Amino acid sequence: MKALVRWGATLGLLGSTLLGTVYFGSLPASALSEQQIKEKLDGVPVYLVTNEKGLPLSRPLPTPQNGQKAGGSITGVYMSRQEAQAFINELRNAKNKDPKMEEIIKSLQVTPVPLGVIYQQLQQSKKDPNRLLFAFKPVDQEVKGAMDLLRQTGQQVNQFKSVPMFAVRFAPDQGYVSIKAGNANEQQYIPLFLSKQDAQGLLGQVKPKHPKADIQVLDIDGVIQTLQAKNDPWLNQVVIVPSPESREYIRTLPKNQGSNTPAAPNRNNNPTKPGAR
Repeated sequence: MKALVRWGATLGLLGSTLLGTVYFGSLPASALSEQQIKEKLDGVPVYLVTNEKGLPLSRPLPTPQNGQKAGGSITGVYMSRQEAQAFINELRNAKNKDPKMEEIIKSLQVTPVPLGVIYQQLQQSKKDPNRLLFAFKPVDQEVKGAMDLLRQTGQQVNQFKSVPMFAVRFAPDQGYVSIKAGNANEQQYIPLFLSKQDAQGLLGQVKPKHPKADIQVLDIDGVIQTLQAKNDPWLNQVVIVPSPESREYIRTLPKNQGSNTPAAPNRNNNPTKPGAR
């Protein structure tokens, strides 16, 4: 949980609407290491349903059609703490439960985990046939918001199979809006939001000077693949911004006074130019 405590410090500089100064800068190109990717993901809490020992509630994978033993199991990873708790409540309120299951359900709890830990587990176990897989449960409202934005661009969208993310661009053919953190180093960040509402807040402050600015819909799988595969310098500046619900949870964590992580920019900062895409 130390990663989430460190992110609490970052929130101090990146702020509620996460604005800074528009910035066009040149940065050295270098591929991100697995550890750097994990550290970016560590700032995002996700929520598992676990027992009192912290072991996730899981189910065996279905048997393959070729008759081979399936191996492995799968568990849900919720992007919303409230939705994870709602799932537990649904299980507890179900009728005609098996007595053994009833005892298990009584012990269930919501356990926050840094997303980077899930990523690391997947990377380390990808060759293990008995590995634990993670089924991500995006927030319905964010999925709907992503699909609405895609339809506004003329795309025919019936479903969204991943966790949506939102990035603000100065125009569809220009780079992303970056922000300048209000710390001594004035570091540049390119925020990728897990909340459409947050992206709209940034867009609203950019639009007056950049009328073609828009929100691009991304997905978390594609973002991680890009971080793994590309050498583009702007990727070093990417910061993934948790939802308002998760930020509120992070604020409840004990503060790490020794953290050197910058805090997050606030709505009083000025927008900056985007890094190149």
